[in-house]
Amino acid sequence: MGAGHDHATSNNRNRLLIAFIITVAVFVAQAIGAIVTGSLALLVDTAHMLTDSAGLLMALLAAGLMQRPATKKHSWGLRRTEVLSAMAQSSLLFAVGIYALIEGVRRLVEPPEIQPTGLLVFGIIGLVANIAALLVLTGGRNSNLNMKAAFLEVINDALGSVGVILSAIVIALFGWYQADAVAGILIAALIVPRTIVLLKASLGVLLESTPKGIDPEDVRSHIMAMDHVTDVHDLHITRISSDLPVLTAHVIVDDSCFRDGHAAEMLPALQRCVAEHFELSIEHSTFQIEPESNIDREHVRHH
Repeated sequence: MGAGHDHATSNNRNRLLIAFIITVAVFVAQAIGAIVTGSLALLVDTAHMLTDSAGLLMALLAAGLMQRPATKKHSWGLRRTEVLSAMAQSSLLFAVGIYALIEGVRRLVEPPEIQPTGLLVFGIIGLVANIAALLVLTGGRNSNLNMKAAFLEVINDALGSVGVILSAIVIALFGWYQADAVAGILIAALIVPRTIVLLKASLGVLLESTPKGIDPEDVRSHIMAMDHVTDVHDLHITRISSDLPVLTAHVIVDDSCFRDGHAAEMLPALQRCVAEHFELSIEHSTFQIEPESNIDREHVRHH
């Protein structure tokens, strides 16, 4: 959680900054193209670019806030801003996707005339820029929810550009103007499910759900299997941010451990247990070790 994490966060900020500059430049170009051609697919792709520009800006700000050290007021720092940013980005994309579905259905019934040549040109410009942004973001896409959201937004834009290009080709060859609406609907259909997944992941962190990849009962059983442990209660496994799982628990041990000094050895053993023996490594764990005789005085309410 030290220099290596700070270096990774700094790299992510640089990636996001480059992707943001590329996306803003393409947004301006495609906005002009959408006005000139009247294309829904290009309009939707331009709207993607607008939301992506806003999303990447939020991601960039969040990446900076995540680097701030802990304070008296924010004991974990501002690590959770990455989750808030991911939720905001996915909410924007979801809104764009729903709009595209509704507008696409309307345009299937009343398709406007569209200039396929201009549509093709702007689609290619968008695709090239999106590929460049994807290459920039690829290295950090699995770092946290913030980077995943940014990467997802650019992927959606790339798909949108492919849809624009295909609809331009179909219109040019066959004069079927509904191809533009079909492309817009397909783009939206690809966007909405992904945004729902990301929204659920963000909500999972905010609601302090147990992280995927770890079963509290497995953790409890593993701790119970350790020598001298007689019970485990108040076991909580949550996340401060997508890349910072935390665990707290009360561990009941034999009274003899407090007489022979073995209790002091239990803490590092417990910390190694949750950091090394599970699919999701929990490096930040807090254990309260209690003597078995204390159970009668402290009524156990949570399991």
